Amino acid sequence: LQQSTIVEKSPAERYIRFKEKLGSGAYKDVYRAYDTIEGIEVAWNVVKLGGVPKAERIRIVNEVRLLERLHHPNIISFHGSWVNRETERVIFVTEILSSGTLKSFVQKVQLIRWKIFKRWAIQILKGLEYLHSQDPPIIHRDLKCDNIFINGTSGDLRIGDFGLSTAISKKNQVSCVLGTPEFMAPELYDENYNEKVDVYAFGMLLLEIITNQVPYHECTNPAQIYKKVTQGIPPASLRRVKSENARNFILLCLGIGKDASERPSATELLNHQFLVKRADDDNTI
Repeated sequence: LQQSTIVEKSPAERYIRFKEKLGSGAYKDVYRAYDTIEGIEVAWNVVKLGGVPKAERIRIVNEVRLLERLHHPNIISFHGSWVNRETERVIFVTEILSSGTLKSFVQKVQLIRWKIFKRWAIQILKGLEYLHSQDPPIIHRDLKCDNIFINGTSGDLRIGDFGLSTAISKKNQVSCVLGTPEFMAPELYDENYNEKVDVYAFGMLLLEIITNQVPYHECTNPAQIYKKVTQGIPPASLRRVKSENARNFILLCLGIGKDASERPSATELLNHQFLVKRADDDNTI
């Protein structure tokens, strides 16, 4: 089969899925697809429900429906969803962005000026502010450079890959489904958390952009990371951040050693001097 072979159609035949896979995770596969009405390429996301308890399934379906109602320039746009009962899968269609993830983009371009870094930070915060302002607040729970997508021609960012992974399994959060303890706030381990976990992850994400390294890369397994996070030990890569202002801004987001309630909100961070002042804009990070 060719990558461009049509292998499946949506129930109303608006969307057609190609064989080409764009990515896959523990719980989901993403394929290239085509919207026959708009004439554009889209992403066809498949969430596998096999073996997932009924209550969890209902929550996943509800979460997908919830995401369809979100409309914001810095949130990936959803086009539709349906459930395939025979194959026990939830399928949802999202927009596709030309340059892939922020992680791959940063690795490719390597040279990033503070102006661009701040523009990205502001866009991500605006997306978070929108999510957190919903009633009840929507918590992403898995924010990282891998889950932020970039339109390379406009430079615009969109937050994608929502916390469906967590919706599937609360119990095995750390070990199996979530798989990114480097970005997990300490209170996530206690399962008693609110939207401030996204602010913590945002701080780690900024650290990853500056250092081009996953936080806590000095740890060899999740247990070591868990130990450092719960003991309030910041990642070793924080020392590599040359700008004191940037380092302090990241520390503010992380709020290490403080109660999660003391972490600033996305709205408060948007008004922070580090993002507002433009003195060092043309220097590289």
